[in-house]
Amino acid sequence: MAYCTSVVAFCLLAALSAAVPTRCDAAQASRVSREHPRLLGSRDHLRALRDGRPQAYARMERVARGGDVDDHAKMMSLGLVSAIERDAELGRTAVQLALTYVRGPIRSGHVTFAHDLARCAFVYDLCHEYWTDGERAEFIGYLNATVDANTQSETHVFHNGWYGYKHWGIGIACYATWYENDRAAEILATLEDDWRTRAAPALELAGAGGGWAEGYYTNYWLYEWLVFCEVALCCGGVDYYAEAPSFFRNRAVASMFEAYPGIREYGSRRPIPMGDGGGRRFGGDRDKALSARRILVSHYRDDPRSGAVHDFNETTPRSSVGAYAYKDFLWRDTTVPATEAGSVGLSHLSEAAGYVHARSDWTDDATYFFFKAGDRFTAHQHLDVGHFLIYKHEELAGDGGHYDGFGTPHDVNYHLRTIAHSTVLVFDPSEEWPGIRAGDVTGADGGQHHDWPHHNGAVTDPQGWHERRDLHDIADIVAFEDRGKYVYIAADCSRAYSADKLSSFTRRVVYIRPDTFVIFDRVESTRAEFAKTWLLQAMKTPRRQGDHLVVAHGDGRLYVQTLLPREHDVELRDGIDLYRYGGRTYAPARDTGPAPECRVEVSPREASTVDYFLHVLTAASAEKSDAPTASVTEDGDRFAVAIGEAVVRLARDELGGAARIAGSDYTLTTVVRPTIGPPHR
Repeated sequence: MAYCTSVVAFCLLAALSAAVPTRCDAAQASRVSREHPRLLGSRDHLRALRDGRPQAYARMERVARGGDVDDHAKMMSLGLVSAIERDAELGRTAVQLALTYVRGPIRSGHVTFAHDLARCAFVYDLCHEYWTDGERAEFIGYLNATVDANTQSETHVFHNGWYGYKHWGIGIACYATWYENDRAAEILATLEDDWRTRAAPALELAGAGGGWAEGYYTNYWLYEWLVFCEVALCCGGVDYYAEAPSFFRNRAVASMFEAYPGIREYGSRRPIPMGDGGGRRFGGDRDKALSARRILVSHYRDDPRSGAVHDFNETTPRSSVGAYAYKDFLWRDTTVPATEAGSVGLSHLSEAAGYVHARSDWTDDATYFFFKAGDRFTAHQHLDVGHFLIYKHEELAGDGGHYDGFGTPHDVNYHLRTIAHSTVLVFDPSEEWPGIRAGDVTGADGGQHHDWPHHNGAVTDPQGWHERRDLHDIADIVAFEDRGKYVYIAADCSRAYSADKLSSFTRRVVYIRPDTFVIFDRVESTRAEFAKTWLLQAMKTPRRQGDHLVVAHGDGRLYVQTLLPREHDVELRDGIDLYRYGGRTYAPARDTGPAPECRVEVSPREASTVDYFLHVLTAASAEKSDAPTASVTEDGDRFAVAIGEAVVRLARDELGGAARIAGSDYTLTTVVRPTIGPPHR
C-alpha cells in the first residue's frame, strides 16, 4: 500500500467509500476533496507525518527556512512546512517562486515543462490560501497554455519524455486546480485515455518483469510518474498501477537488483549503466531510484517481496542529497514489515527488456553480474545485445564510451555502438550504417545493425512496435535458471545483426557462484572471410599472468582466460587507441565518469564460417593472487570445461548442456522461454 494509499485511508475514507476505479469517470469529481491541501493528503495527515517522522521533518524545515538549493527542493519544502505550520511568510515565499515560472515563457518540446508545472501545482495546493485570486487565475492560464503548447510534444510512450517531461506535471496541476479550472477534467481525461490505450500497454510490453528497455533512463522518469500515480489515487481514487501490473509489481525488485553492491558517495547506491546516462557520477537520480522503490514497496506492502526491498532500502535510510529531505518525509514508510533482502533470491529476470541480474549474496562485498539480450523499443538503447557487466568491489567489466551528447561523433560511432560493449563483432567490409540520431556516422565497427525507420531507432507506441515486429524483435533470453550453486543463461542474439553477414549468434553463460563465469559463444557468419572478434570492456588495462589476463581495479580483480578458439590473437586497445578503428578516432568530447580504459579483442587466427569463443572469467578480491586455471576438451558433440572441481559440458551446436558443481550433477535447461516475437530463424 503506497503512501497515498495510506492517505486515502487516513483522510479520504468517506469520499472513497466506493470501490477504487481504474479509470476516470463521472463520479471522480465527487471524490476530489474541495479542501486544500489535498494532493499529498489533508493538513491533518501532513501533521501526522510530521509527528511520526520528526527527523526528516526537521531536515526539511531547515531547507525551507534557509539554504541555497534548487527551486524544486525549495518549493516542495516551503510548501509542505507552510501547510503544516500555517506559516504565511513561508507560503508567500513559495508563491513568489512559483510565479517566476507562471509569468515566464511557456516552455514546450523536449524540455522539462512538466517539472515546472508540478512544483508550481504543489505550491498552489499546499499554499492555496496565500495566493490571491488574480495569481490563481494566472496559474490556471499558465497551465492551460502549457498543455496547448505541448499537445504534440513527447508522444513516444517508450521514451522517458512521456512520463518525465509531460504527463506527470499536467496531471498533478489538473488535480490542484480541479474546481477552479474549467478545463481540468477534460485535460485529465485526455491524459488518462492516452495512458490506458498507449502508455500502460507499453509498460506491459517492454516492462514485464520490472526492467525497462530504455535502461538507466528509468531512473529519470519513474519517480515523477509514481508521484502522479499517488496523487491520482489520493485525490481521485484512480489506480494507474492496476493497468500495468507486470511492470509495477516487479519494478521495486528489479530496481533493487539494478544497483551495484556497496554503499558509495554520500550514503547512496550506484545504479548500473544501461544505455545512455549511466550514473557514473553521483547525482540526485540515485535518490529518485530510492524514493521510487519506497513508493512501490508501500503500495504493494502485502507482497512478501516488498519486505525484502524495504530491508534493502533501509540500508540507505536518508536521501543522499540533503535538500531532498522532503522525499524522506513523504515516502519513507517504516511501517512496512521488513524481511531479509535475500528472501527475493540472488537473481532476477526482467523478461521483456531481456535483463538478467545475478549476485553471489546480498552483502556489500558481493560479486555482481548483469547480462542483456532484449528487443528494440527506444532511442536511448545501445547496439549491445549480448553485453555483460561484472563487479567485485569495483567495476571490472564495464560499459564503454561516454555519453558526451546525443548524436555526437563519439556517441554515434563509439558510445552506443557494439564496439563499446562486451559482445561480438562480425566484420563485413561492404556493410553500411545509416544515419543514427542524426549524427555523422562514419565508422563501420562490424557490430549490430541500426535497421529502423527512425534515425533514433525508436518506436512510438505498442501498435507501431507490433506492426514492424520483424524489425524490433532482435533478441531473446531463451533459457534462464538459478539453481543456487549456479545460474544458467542462454540467449539468441542473431537478429541484432545484419542477416547479410551473420547467420547465428548464441551466447551461453554459466555463473558458478560465487565468482566464476563460463561464457560460451557460437558465431556463424554467412562467409568465412568475415572476421569475428570477441570483446571485453575492461575498466583497467589487463596485465598478463600465466594463462590469464588480469584486470585490477581498486580492491577488485578479474581473471580472464581464453580457451577457444585454440589458435587466437589478443589485442589490448587502450589510451587513444581505445577509440580508434577503421582508420578513424572517435574520442569523447567530455569525460562523464569512470569508463572502461581498455578494449580486449580476441580473434581466431583461421577463417571459418562457424567459430566458438569460450572464456572463463573469475572475479576476486585484491588479496587473491591467482585464479584456477581452466581447461577444455572435446567430449563428442560437447565441449567440457574443467575449472577446479567443477565441470561444465556445453553442446557445440545446441543450447543444452550439463554441469557438475560441488559434487552435484545438473542438466542445463533447453526449455525455450515464451517470447513476444517471431520464431528464431
